[in-house]
Amino acid sequence: MVIRHASTTSLSFKVRRSAPELIAPATLTPREVKLLSDIDDQAGLRYRIPMIFFYPRNPNMGNINPASVIREALAKVLVFYYPLAGRIKEGPGGKLMVDCTGEGVLFVEAEADVTLEQFGKSTLHPPFPCVDELLCDVPGSGDIVGSPLVQIQVTRLLCGAFIFTTRIYHTMFDGTGVAQFLTALGEIAQGAVAPSILPIWERGLLCARDPPCITFPHPEYDDVVDTEINHIIATYEMADKSFFFGPTEMSALRRFVPENLKNCSTFEVLTACLWRCRAIALQEDPEKHTRLMFFANARAKFNPPIPIGYYGNWKSCVTEEYVRSTADLMVVKGRPHFKTDSTYIVSNITRLGFNKVNFGWGEALYAGLPRDDQDIPGVFSDYMPSINDKMEHGIVVIIGLPIPAMKRFIEELNVMLK
Repeated sequence: MVIRHASTTSLSFKVRRSAPELIAPATLTPREVKLLSDIDDQAGLRYRIPMIFFYPRNPNMGNINPASVIREALAKVLVFYYPLAGRIKEGPGGKLMVDCTGEGVLFVEAEADVTLEQFGKSTLHPPFPCVDELLCDVPGSGDIVGSPLVQIQVTRLLCGAFIFTTRIYHTMFDGTGVAQFLTALGEIAQGAVAPSILPIWERGLLCARDPPCITFPHPEYDDVVDTEINHIIATYEMADKSFFFGPTEMSALRRFVPENLKNCSTFEVLTACLWRCRAIALQEDPEKHTRLMFFANARAKFNPPIPIGYYGNWKSCVTEEYVRSTADLMVVKGRPHFKTDSTYIVSNITRLGFNKVNFGWGEALYAGLPRDDQDIPGVFSDYMPSINDKMEHGIVVIIGLPIPAMKRFIEELNVMLK
């Protein structure tokens, strides 16, 4: 088990940034307005997803500047993903749409006086130090309406390695869509003339029906009052730590699985364990209901399936009708935020291929979130692929908790891992 604490790291460094620039599509693209789906524009997705990728020095690339390569590829890939170069507008009833202006996405080139080894090359796990210096965050670019939809920073290190970071509005993408876009960017950086998977818009497939008809209960959007646990998370100093679960750890956790559930997945075992430890750490009332929320890819649930190349959002579901009911609810109830009271939300991105994104320097040593950096700290956990110092493949999970609760969480988890 690997633990990192954001406030205890001794590593600090300076980053020198170039002036932010807007990268527009390399050729003229359609000037039009595209509606987002009624799944995309809900309140709970109107935030930026931060991601960080570490790439080692590649002798075969010589002194080629990765920022120059990625900048040029970005202009080319935006020809295919041209809505990303536009700006969000908000219409009546909170309906979001993309004005395809071709203005471009934000790009920053930077240098840092630090080496990859100083981050811990053999075990790159979040939270990472000085991460705000590595993420492009230009003043005034945080509001979803009228802001660049993608922000990228490429930071070269002293050793010849580099760090690629991005902030992308969740309204435009789900996890699969982000991976699809970044993979396309990498393919073009390596010389491809077009992405291997061509993007399609087709957001109308997930728009509400006329008239809307809510056919399922949707407790994730129920009206609820704030809770004591939410107050604790909001007021106490938080600790972010990452935990590695490889073959040894998962074997230990599976000892607690009942015989009639032995076929359950790694995701199910790990999520049950973390939810249990988190509830104990937060000292939840045993008589009170708590929630677990997770996201699932619904593309194949549709008949016919959502076409390959779709990069919009989907919602946790088991059927096409559930998704359509969710879209209808968005229209009927004014695009509400999903509820986070006494809720633990997990997102499994281990199989999306982020670590395979290759700009010509090889695959990433680490690809995922830099910290517990969602819009609601302490509620989300992301599962990301990783390798430990024994070169074992596994899952690294970021947990954010109040400092006293984190101590109890570690104690409870250690009991299960013995």
